[in-house]
Amino acid sequence: MNQILLADTSQTRRRALSAVLSQSGYVVTAVPTLAEAYETLRRTQIGYANLDAVVLGWPEYSEGVVEDVFGLLHGERFEHLPVLIMADSSNANAVNWRMSRPRTALTLWSEYLEAPNAVSQLLRPNEEIKPVLSAHDEQIRILLVDDSATVRLGYSRLLQKHGYHVDTAESVADGWSKVSAQTYDIAIIDYLMPEKNGTALITMIRNNPETQHILTATITGTYSDAVIAESLACGALECLFKSESRDLLLARIASLARTINDRKAIDNERRRLQGILSSVGEGVYGVDSEGIIQFINPAALDLLGYTEADELIGHSAFEAFHYADEHGMPMQRAASQLSQCYANASQLSALQTQFWTLAKRGIPVECNVHPLRMDAEQNGSVVAFRDISARRLLEDELRWQAEHDSLTKLYNRAWFEAQLEQECNRVRRTGQSAMLLFIDLDRFKYINDTAGHAAGDRLLVEVSQRLKSRLRGSDYLARMGGDEFAVLLTNVGSSDLMSLADGFRKVLTAMPFTYGSKSYRITMSIGCVKIDDSMYSPGDAMAFADIACHMAKRSGRNQCQMYSPETGRLAALDVDLGWSVRLEEALRTNRFVLCYQPIVPLNGIENDSVGSKNSKDIWLRQLERNPYEEALFEVLVRLRGNQGELISPNAFLPAAERFGLMQEIDFWVIDHALMALRETRDSPRPIALTINISAQTLEKAGIIDYVTAKIVEYDVNPAAIVIEIIESHSISDIQNAQAQLTALRALGCRIAVDDFGTGFSTFAYLKQIEADILKIDGSLIQGLPDDDLDRTIIAALTSIAETAGKKTIAECVEDVAMLRTLYECGVDMAQGFVVGMPRLHLPKSLPTFGTTMFEPKTQIAAV
Repeated sequence: MNQILLADTSQTRRRALSAVLSQSGYVVTAVPTLAEAYETLRRTQIGYANLDAVVLGWPEYSEGVVEDVFGLLHGERFEHLPVLIMADSSNANAVNWRMSRPRTALTLWSEYLEAPNAVSQLLRPNEEIKPVLSAHDEQIRILLVDDSATVRLGYSRLLQKHGYHVDTAESVADGWSKVSAQTYDIAIIDYLMPEKNGTALITMIRNNPETQHILTATITGTYSDAVIAESLACGALECLFKSESRDLLLARIASLARTINDRKAIDNERRRLQGILSSVGEGVYGVDSEGIIQFINPAALDLLGYTEADELIGHSAFEAFHYADEHGMPMQRAASQLSQCYANASQLSALQTQFWTLAKRGIPVECNVHPLRMDAEQNGSVVAFRDISARRLLEDELRWQAEHDSLTKLYNRAWFEAQLEQECNRVRRTGQSAMLLFIDLDRFKYINDTAGHAAGDRLLVEVSQRLKSRLRGSDYLARMGGDEFAVLLTNVGSSDLMSLADGFRKVLTAMPFTYGSKSYRITMSIGCVKIDDSMYSPGDAMAFADIACHMAKRSGRNQCQMYSPETGRLAALDVDLGWSVRLEEALRTNRFVLCYQPIVPLNGIENDSVGSKNSKDIWLRQLERNPYEEALFEVLVRLRGNQGELISPNAFLPAAERFGLMQEIDFWVIDHALMALRETRDSPRPIALTINISAQTLEKAGIIDYVTAKIVEYDVNPAAIVIEIIESHSISDIQNAQAQLTALRALGCRIAVDDFGTGFSTFAYLKQIEADILKIDGSLIQGLPDDDLDRTIIAALTSIAETAGKKTIAECVEDVAMLRTLYECGVDMAQGFVVGMPRLHLPKSLPTFGTTMFEPKTQIAAV
């Protein structure tokens, strides 16, 4: 245990302090006088006693033995012996003596219970004071100002020995000259100098913007409350004493150096963050709760058309660049979502709004607002924004393509049907009338077949232009597909309806169509129907106009026919009833035929060297390049005619829909497709089929039970079945359809959405229907590989599909170059004539699953 010598003239204090020290585990030798303490120290000096620490009550007056005791403790033998001084107040002499000696502490008698802790601190081994380096291992630069050359030399050597860079100055004027010319971190300035006190230099350093970063400390030979107070008031952070121990002085300076390093670290971090902020590609600015700009990065300045941050800092963000809506109409501050976010410290993501540049040019932006909190208090907001002009253009282009025919630039069928529905609602609401014209060119197929497809396209464009010339501002014209057009005439009277319709026929027949060196007389058949408050639905209007057009063709072509119930009955008997009989007979006698068109993965297509169209082997080569992919085929239905020919579904499915036969046809296809799938169980590679299901079937009950029964009957893997729904068929009850598809997925079947990308309903489908595969409509890829816009659209659609976790299939692919471009755009699979023609039977010989005939390319090691 540690031996403690305690000396004090007060018996009460000796007993109290001895008890406290003893309770803390110390062995205490208590003596009443300094003379006895002196003798004990002498015995210790010559080896007759052992002491670990000394506790002395500070004497009220100086006497000979006092000087002997304190002189002995200052001597070489006891210089490092821990000494605790107990005093009644912060006596200046006691403080000075404590600071002049290492391992010495001062405690007030009023706090004598702290004495054991003070002794414990003193008994700890001294830690070596290591030199403090500034950020990036640079030396701390110190300027020492003192009028004594001896002091300057002594302290310079001490500080340099501990790793500091030290310059010296002999006066206030000399010191000011040095700090004005060079950079320093710390200035240690003697308080008392001949011309001016050191506090004058401290004040000059603090008041000058170029030098106010320097930390200042006074150094003085005498402890004085007045000196300390004056120094601190002038801006000094420390008051050093020449009489204090070397270790204590070095510790004080090390503390100042750490402050320097902390400040430099903060400055470096600020510069780093400023660099990051400056390099960010998005615009970033910060505002306070009033919306006043506090900072802004270069990207934001560039987007807003400013050159310097000072042009915006301190100004209102609302008044500077988001003061108006996208149409340029001024807004009230209270109506601005951003201003509300600033004031309420709200977080906001993906807000699309309009910013206005210095040149008053509007730019669409997407903003993310983040509240900025420091020490749990709101400290403004940070706004990151980006210019979405390019995205808006792409969205506009996608919207345009979704609503227009790419050849004629007219509105397409989907847009026209939506407009027709709005017009029917308006007519019912207002009591006004409208008229729908359904137009079919009479000799288009002849011109297309004899003069070529280019002539046919040119004719369609010219017809669209002539028809547009007859429109009023409130009328609508659309290409419905092939050589069919539709016109919606709004707000028409009850008389002269036929003359209105005939005007469109005459504008087309007024002059022939010329292509190359030949001229062709062009005529059209027009079916008309009046739309008034008795019209049941837009679908009825389209059907009636179609029937009237058919009757116009039967009556000799090149004329207009107005629909009436009588013409409707005649047309239905002549057309639809004939088809309905044929379809019912085909279901009874199995006259439907299934064809199978291969769908192949595109991975590895970049290695294909065959450049010709319609390569019969390309789908096999792609299967070999992708040994672990299934062989996928789309099931296509055909009707065998009386002469044995195969009739396209485009000819009979519309009638099947009208007569409610689609479910029976779909069930026939499912039954025979699964029967064929059963026969492929011994195939060397798994085979899967995509089967089209109509909206009628999906909306009726029975599809789940039927598919389940057939899977069990033919014992096929449900994962090999892909149910494909056609987006162009309107599904009236989307919730019911969604439930049906969910149940099919629960069986293990996969779901595919056809015609992906041809309408904005595409994106609603992604959320409403849990599809596994998205089939990109063939009309979107016809410009590949040369059309940059088509390439961009395809890449965007595949990116959306990938984000949603879905595979993509491109339809109607015509050549290998198109396949490669689709692969580069991220499309997973493709089908079309270049991949493989529809076949009547599923193949019996396929590349074995898990093997490939293609050798991997040898990789050349980098030298």
